[in-house]
Order: sequence, then C-alpha cells, then structure tokens
Amino acid sequence: MKTRAAVLYRPGEAMRVEEVELDSPKDHEVQVKMVAAGICHSDYHSAATLMGPQLDGTFRMHNAQGEGVGQFCLISTFSERSVVPDMSVVKVADYYPLNKAVLVGCGVPTGVGAVIHRAKVEAGRTVMVIGCGGIGMNVVQGAALAGARMVIAVDVFDFKLEKAKEFGATHTINAKNQDVVQIVRDLTWGVGVDYAFEAIGTPATIGQAAACTGKNGTIIVIGMSSFTTGSIPVSPLDLVSYQKTLMGTFYGDSQPRNDIPNLLAMYYAGKIKLDELITRTYTLEQVNEAYVDMLAGKNIRGVIEF
Repeated sequence: MKTRAAVLYRPGEAMRVEEVELDSPKDHEVQVKMVAAGICHSDYHSAATLMGPQLDGTFRMHNAQGEGVGQFCLISTFSERSVVPDMSVVKVADYYPLNKAVLVGCGVPTGVGAVIHRAKVEAGRTVMVIGCGGIGMNVVQGAALAGARMVIAVDVFDFKLEKAKEFGATHTINAKNQDVVQIVRDLTWGVGVDYAFEAIGTPATIGQAAACTGKNGTIIVIGMSSFTTGSIPVSPLDLVSYQKTLMGTFYGDSQPRNDIPNLLAMYYAGKIKLDELITRTYTLEQVNEAYVDMLAGKNIRGVIEF
C-alpha cells in the first residue's frame, strides 16, 4: 500500500514528504496508523545514524525508485502508516486522546523517569533542571511529583521559565543574563543542590550542572550530545572530594509496557500534565518548519497531527 512519509536522504538536508510503498507486516510485526508524532531534539542528533532495515535485514518502505527507506529506531512515526516490530507497540485504552497520549511515548517517561527511576529523588530534596524543553519540563513535573521542596528551572527563554512554574518550578533562572552557579549557591545557602538534571547535552551545561551540585549530590545527564562531543568539563577531584555522583540516563530508565499505561492513568487522574506541554501542532508537510521552530526554542513540544 501507499503512504506519505517524511524521508531524510542525507544528514543536514531537509526532509522530503513523499509517497512511499509500504509492505505488509511479517511475523511479529504490526501495521500502525499514525494519529500524532512528537518533534524530538534527540532524534535530530541521531536520525541519520539510526535509520536502517528491520530486524530481519530487509526494508518495509521503498521509494519511487524502489530503494529501501530505513525506519528510525525501526518505527518511523513521520509516516501516515508504518510497519513496526510488535515489541515496539504498547496498547493503550481507547478513552485517552491519542494526540495527547503521544507524549508518553518518549518525552514524559524520559523526564519523569529520570527523576523517579534513575535518580530516585526523595521528598524534601533540592533539584535543578537545566533546559526546559520537552524533556526538561517533564523533569520539572517529575521533581514536583516526587516531593522536591525546591525545583530550580534554568533556560534561556523566558516563556519556558514561566511555563516551568506551571509544572512545579519554585525558582527560575535565565542563563542568558544571570549567573546560574552563583544564584543556585545563594538559593541553597552556599550548599548546592542535591540533584542537578542536564537536559540539553552540551559540555558547558553538563559542567554547569556539576558546579551547582552540592556534597553527596548527583548530576544526571539526559541530553543527547552530538556524536562529535568527546569530553565534558567535570573535575575528577571535585567528584572525589565532594563525593558527587555523575550518571547518565536513557529514556528515563523506564519500562514502556509498565510506565506508559501508568503515566496515562496519572494523566487521567490529573496528577501529570500533557495538554500543557504542546505549544503548537503541525501537519506532516510542515515537519521541517517544526524542526526549525524546535531549534529556535519556540516550543516546549511540537506535535505533528495526521
């Protein structure tokens, strides 16, 4: 069958929305009709390297020239329909709005999971979050959910900082014109925070997170760095002397089959926010515009609706 899909042919080029041929599912595969798909910064970094054939080494999508079209992470949500491995599918109750539920596919479990599963933030602790986009905003609401008494949100866009207050931030810092490390020290009476989450993925912001963490504190790196990034400015002596812990997390250490239904149930109960995360929706034809807006910092989360 035919389906329209956004295809990336070379790194750095714009995606082309074109009609491709979609094969029928094979064993342990399912065909999925897309309702919505989130715009993700991590995907922007890694899309050109993770687009390959399915698990059996063959392609399910083919362009007009008959060439195999790889599927990002074997899924490819920027397509009206896709054929994916059955282990990549989680069935959810039909009373959840899918254009909101789409957010628990990645951004929400990554952010909330980083707090709950990976860092295991305890009630009454102090937390800082650098980067308040689609991942960082969910770290903010995860920290509030965990009972952190202080949640410091850091970003360079004022509208994101204002939004962070809706998600549970107690303090905000604009890193563009304020000294982040000094303000964090002042807010914590010179101690530093218990947990510093970095949700951007640059050496400078990882170093900043480490500098803001107090004794016995934990630095959690969530942001996906460029493949060319080789080192980070974190002092080994500082890690030893202050007994700090430096850890990474992927997908918030979440288990999709358990966490996706649980997060949706929490949304239904009013315990976590989904609607408020969506800044703007786009059509598939606007996919490149959506990424331009993301890179310009205009959205908390952009969503493509089919």
